[in-house]
Amino acid sequence: MLLKGGGGPGFVARHLLVVLAVAPLLGALGDGARPTGTTASPNYDASGALLRPQGYRSWVFVGASLGLSYREGSHETGPGEFHHVYLRPESYEAFRHTGRFPDKTVLVLELHEAAQKVAPSRHGLFEGRRVALEAAVKDVERFPDGWAYFSFGDGSRPAATAFPRSQCFDCHRQHAASDNVFVQFYPVLRDKPVD
Repeated sequence: MLLKGGGGPGFVARHLLVVLAVAPLLGALGDGARPTGTTASPNYDASGALLRPQGYRSWVFVGASLGLSYREGSHETGPGEFHHVYLRPESYEAFRHTGRFPDKTVLVLELHEAAQKVAPSRHGLFEGRRVALEAAVKDVERFPDGWAYFSFGDGSRPAATAFPRSQCFDCHRQHAASDNVFVQFYPVLRDKPVD
């Protein structure tokens, strides 16, 4: 179909050439906006400390828990903290297909205090201020056992060194359902994919 005021077949041919010339450029711009497998890989400073992951709230939200703790008596006065876990998309897709986390996987754990007494709220709990930001990293070149665990305090620290093996790794190795990760607590990882 020719456009109104069309100018005939030459007009259509010229516009078709313009579209064919511009389309690959637009595609290339789109590729730059897509996340790649390297954007969320672990980054370290010159001393070997893990740099705080950036943009993790746009990763796959693996799940949440309330008051989950590994120490006796941790939350005797209240419900504990909300835990939010994020996983970079490339690692999530690999886990869905293989049941294992690929090398360079980064999981981020954000902890928020449980709050409830803010108007107009009368019942229930919601996330208050962030009290901790942690990361689990699988990097077989850097860590002899594959995984290491880090804390950025309340999230304000720009870098963190790995916890000693006895502080996190041993418990994860002994109790995690899959590949040092507590997938048993998160249906997004625990259950078969629903597509």
